[in-house]
Amino acid sequence: MQIQSIPHHLAIIMDGNGRWAHQRGQPRTIGHVKGTRVAKEIIRECSRLGVKYLTLYAFSSENWHRPQMEVSLLMKILRRYLKRETENLVKENIRFSVIGDFFRLPEDVMESIVAAQNATAHCDGLQLIFALSYGSRAEILSAVKTIAQEIVENKLRPEDIDEATFKEHLFTKFTPDPDLIIRTSGECRISNFLLWQMAYSELYFSPVLWPDFKKADLYAAFRDYEKRQRRFGRTSVQIENLFN
Repeated sequence: MQIQSIPHHLAIIMDGNGRWAHQRGQPRTIGHVKGTRVAKEIIRECSRLGVKYLTLYAFSSENWHRPQMEVSLLMKILRRYLKRETENLVKENIRFSVIGDFFRLPEDVMESIVAAQNATAHCDGLQLIFALSYGSRAEILSAVKTIAQEIVENKLRPEDIDEATFKEHLFTKFTPDPDLIIRTSGECRISNFLLWQMAYSELYFSPVLWPDFKKADLYAAFRDYEKRQRRFGRTSVQIENLFN
């Protein structure tokens, strides 16, 4: 499959696991297990295609409100994935990291996260980021509080605060803003995900439930992305002149 324009940073809201299972008369947990298998395939394909950054919305801060049994299973799936896949991530030169309030996660999950991050720290291929216990509003509030404290301590002056300064206080300070954000399952909302970072991201809403999302669906999103003209506030003529 020839893709002319690959997003440098792709972010995905992996939605629809529960509905996929419900449609089949199965418990939601089956949908989450199937969704994990799909994530593995998409991670591998993004690495092969040359995507540099891949951020997956794996568990939102609001997901803590789900039934305790479901949350516990999601934590178990995450822990199992990290233990089983860390070696493969190293082999495929994929570096793993996490953003979010992950100190709320169970201790054994935290240990698995740290182990995966340490094992893949030297990898310089695809940068795989899991958004875990993540909420963008909380991220922005955290940045504001830190900046306010730095002003109180005379480490920063209000007049020196600009977008670059603010970005340096976000969880995502080490990654560029996403070029393309995909949401599956037909829902057309962003659910508290990368609100600051997506200011100029291209959005693609797929009707496919995440457990049914295949490489062909990823290619469809990339083909659609190829057709977009990213102007960043400029006119089409200005953009054309930049490349002529």
